[in-house]
Amino acid sequence: MRDSLRGIWVIAYRELLRFFRERSRLASALGMPIIFLIVFSEGLKRQIGVLAMGVDFVKFMYPGIIAMAVFINAVFSGLSVVWDREIGFLKEVLVSPLSRSGVVLGKAVGASAIGLIQALVMLALAPAFDVSLSLKIVLELIPIVIVLSLAMAGFGLLIGSRMRSQQGFQVLVQMVVFPLTFLAGVFFPVNNVPRWMEIVSKLNPLTYGVDAIRRIVLAGEVPRGTLASSHPIIGVTMFGHTTTTIEDVAVVGLLGAALLVAAIFSFNRQV
Repeated sequence: MRDSLRGIWVIAYRELLRFFRERSRLASALGMPIIFLIVFSEGLKRQIGVLAMGVDFVKFMYPGIIAMAVFINAVFSGLSVVWDREIGFLKEVLVSPLSRSGVVLGKAVGASAIGLIQALVMLALAPAFDVSLSLKIVLELIPIVIVLSLAMAGFGLLIGSRMRSQQGFQVLVQMVVFPLTFLAGVFFPVNNVPRWMEIVSKLNPLTYGVDAIRRIVLAGEVPRGTLASSHPIIGVTMFGHTTTTIEDVAVVGLLGAALLVAAIFSFNRQV
């Protein structure tokens, strides 16, 4: 068990080293969410202004951007599998005592650590967007970010285990990432959209991660008793029931566990 944990840590540490050494990836991972915030806040704030219950649009969007940044990074963790396969490094890893399941878990842990770093950077920028945070809120967000990142890393590794080229992986992931991001309630409440879009959004696991983060960040902005209003901006309502933060995290965790198991199974068959 100790050797397995050490092997998982080595794989995760390698992912962290690659992330910090690749300046272009580091810049895009940290810069793109900030650009989204600036562009959307300046371009849409005057058009939309204040949402239901007096919540500013930028404050509504800010938690969604954090979830989006974690999601994109986690999904693109599958690219490391394709890269390692192309350069032949994956063969060296597979002949090591570490099991293939350990390789997948190591890459998922590494992606989760990177996602947490991204989230902390975004949280440090909260005052620039007039979002008030406390130490309590930050501590509550950390486990949610870790669960979301692990879950989405399973999704990315599942795709990566079946791809043979970096170009093919990037094309496929971009076709998946942007629809899932826009349908996750990052930019608009999922309870106040056309019926077909609402159904698709509520089948999207990222939706529950966005909602969990938004609930924590907007805890001081939205009164608890207003969740059942006619135009709720937080909460995912299904069959008349509005999910709680714990339920959101549970959904993400269960789907994430299923995706990680599927990634391990696919990795064992494809590599």
